[in-house]
Amino acid sequence: MVATIQQITKRFTRKNFPAKNEIHRFIQQMASFMFPIIEGGGSQLAPQWLLQKRLAKLLKPLSVSTTASPKLLAANFFTSIQSIKKSLEEDAQFIAQNDPAAQNADEVVLAYPGFFAILVYRMAHQLHVQGVLLIPRIMTEYAHSITGIDIHPGATIGSNFCIDHGTGVVIGETAVIGNRVKLYQGVTIGALSVSKEIARTKRHPTIENDVIVYAGSTILGGNTTIGASSTIGGNVWLTHSVPPHTLVYHESKVVVKEGRLENNRERETIKH
Repeated sequence: MVATIQQITKRFTRKNFPAKNEIHRFIQQMASFMFPIIEGGGSQLAPQWLLQKRLAKLLKPLSVSTTASPKLLAANFFTSIQSIKKSLEEDAQFIAQNDPAAQNADEVVLAYPGFFAILVYRMAHQLHVQGVLLIPRIMTEYAHSITGIDIHPGATIGSNFCIDHGTGVVIGETAVIGNRVKLYQGVTIGALSVSKEIARTKRHPTIENDVIVYAGSTILGGNTTIGASSTIGGNVWLTHSVPPHTLVYHESKVVVKEGRLENNRERETIKH
């Protein structure tokens, strides 16, 4: 049976959804609350009690799908906020220490898209583990739209996390990433299959401590583990595990011929 326009309109005008623009606003307010330098260190920042009240209001339309009350969920979130802030400070320091272009952690907080994506992820992940599902997705997709970095709030990511440059990074829902891991642009930590039948299984890889994954690499599969202290070079495609302290790289041939070409035949040979 084909749904009518009225039925479709009614479905998407239900009142048990929070307003997306208010969620986006909350993210920016929370970022400034944890890192006042974002707003120039001004004294006009929203206090914690007001932010907690705003979060409870955002959660209220979803109360039919959660076991805890919106007020309790918001209170529990803010109980964890100092831990989240500490993790983010460690992330900023780690990025600054590992990027020669970074002057200090303040620059990372103010200017780095990778840090902003991590900031939003850590807040969204806390709500996700509290049983809130929709708002965390809206949060991380907001960061995705701004930074080009797509981190599912269900992913588990350790301390001192670095995403450098970041455009095109994808981290799937069941990925597990250890401590002191560095990812570069275009890295995918993804699933081998997108079948709905495996939705409740571990579909994404495990990346152990102190791993570096360089630009353009793709690592797939829930049974794939990248052992600690390994380095994955650029443009690598991996669907199987590698042991700790492994170097994996993609070998391609690039020919650079110097000097004048002897004749048109040689020129044609090089063209082809």
